Amino acid sequence: MLQISQTVSIPDDEIELIAIRSQGAGGQNVNKVSSAIHLRFDINASSLSDFYKARLLALKDRRINKDGVVVIKAQQYRTQEKNRDDALERLQALIKKAGTVQKARRVTRVSTGARKRRMDTKTQRGKIKALRGKVAE
Repeated sequence: MLQISQTVSIPDDEIELIAIRSQGAGGQNVNKVSSAIHLRFDINASSLSDFYKARLLALKDRRINKDGVVVIKAQQYRTQEKNRDDALERLQALIKKAGTVQKARRVTRVSTGARKRRMDTKTQRGKIKALRGKVAE
């Protein structure tokens, strides 16, 4: 069971984990051992609430394909166990990110005093620059 928050969790049977051969350098180990993990999670068929499903499908993330399936490939580590844990952590972080609601921005205005101070400094600066001109005899 993957625990997302105190109230949200995903059963293990909804997450498909497949061991595949890792890419890149690694010598003989790369050709023999399937240490990379391919994680697949179908958003529409999951037991997540409608809120999480809608938020996940609305994300512009390359790991979510057009069918609503999250595909994560973990091959950073040499062991299959560490890659499995890494893939599950990345899925957990993705769902948590989708669940967070950004606080609405309150519209604010610059105060009248701040506007007046700004204009006063501008006029003061203009007077200083005006004194730099040629001196009339």
